[in-house]
Amino acid sequence: MKRAFFLLRLNDHIQYLKKIEATLAGTGDFQGTSHFDCKLGKWLYDEGMKQVAEMKDGNAKILFNDIFEPHELFHKNSKIALDKKQAGDNEEAKVAMTKMYQLSHIIVQKLLALDKLG
Repeated sequence: MKRAFFLLRLNDHIQYLKKIEATLAGTGDFQGTSHFDCKLGKWLYDEGMKQVAEMKDGNAKILFNDIFEPHELFHKNSKIALDKKQAGDNEEAKVAMTKMYQLSHIIVQKLLALDKLG
């Protein structure tokens, strides 16, 4: 597996985050997807499992499995942020955005760690 592979997944996540940020800032209209339907999610629930299983380092599977929960919660909180912002509840939108960024950080760290093992 090429080392840059997990960085591509990281880029998928960052591009999704940028689209959410644009909508929250009023400069976009992206409403998000489920955690199954984004590029990272499609990979996680399909090819990712196979690719990580092929890796020799046993920590890879642990790191990979540790992405699922924060990834799902990231999507839930980004949806909450979008919904609260649209409803004019900026305070609750900010709370959800903070959680969204915390979860994004976890996802990024796991993908970077996988890249180092790759």
